[in-house]
Amino acid sequence: MPPSYVHVVTALRSAGCVFAEDEARLILTTARTPVELTAMVDRRSAGQPLEHVLGWAEFSGLRIAVEPGVFVPRRRTEFLVRQAVELAPEAPVVVDLCCGSGAVGAALVAALPGAELHAADIDPVAVRCARRNVGERGRVYEGDLFGPLPRGLRGRVGVLAANVPYVPTGEVGFLPPEARDHEPLVALDGGGDGLDVLRRVAAGAPGWLAPGGSLLVETSERQVGRAVGVFAAAGLIPRVEVSEELHANVIIGMWPGVGAG
Repeated sequence: MPPSYVHVVTALRSAGCVFAEDEARLILTTARTPVELTAMVDRRSAGQPLEHVLGWAEFSGLRIAVEPGVFVPRRRTEFLVRQAVELAPEAPVVVDLCCGSGAVGAALVAALPGAELHAADIDPVAVRCARRNVGERGRVYEGDLFGPLPRGLRGRVGVLAANVPYVPTGEVGFLPPEARDHEPLVALDGGGDGLDVLRRVAAGAPGWLAPGGSLLVETSERQVGRAVGVFAAAGLIPRVEVSEELHANVIIGMWPGVGAG
């Protein structure tokens, strides 16, 4: 007989899952066979992220496919999506850099009728996953930041979302095992102070943004001041939006168009 709800909850709780009841319900409704159910419980009990076990994550009202080894979209990043939707022009060109599973891009095109989406990530596993999630609604490229994007997008981007890694290198080892052991280092490690990739994105953004277009990047509370300085140094007009509920900090940099090229 397949494991019952009680047995699944007991197994997950014994493995240290804080939300064992909720996770048990998700696993039981996702598993298609008793064999698959047992395997999913075993994988979760061994410490794999719930989303990798399920094969999907809920994000901005969407079910996003998440493969093993791909960064799991965080609920706090929904705040970045909401900010982008609020400031987007009509039928915008949208770019999702460091796209991972493609969750941000998929959420943006779902909320912005007529949006033209382009996404990119350096990790081939993430790119494959993002292509599943974006489907026919956009194009996903493999490569480093702006490198693989079509040159024809330069000066046309209305919304540039970049969910860059921002954990300082020296602190990666202190992340929860689910992230540290099961998500790609390239999606977590932001360099010495956590802002290396953010600096590269901010420096390159003016060449891609349309006048009045905006770059949106998530960062930690303690990095906000330095991140704002990076945006200003790149010629962007920065502001900070904070969600206390989601513990999210988003730096928004508007490109005024001066010296665009």
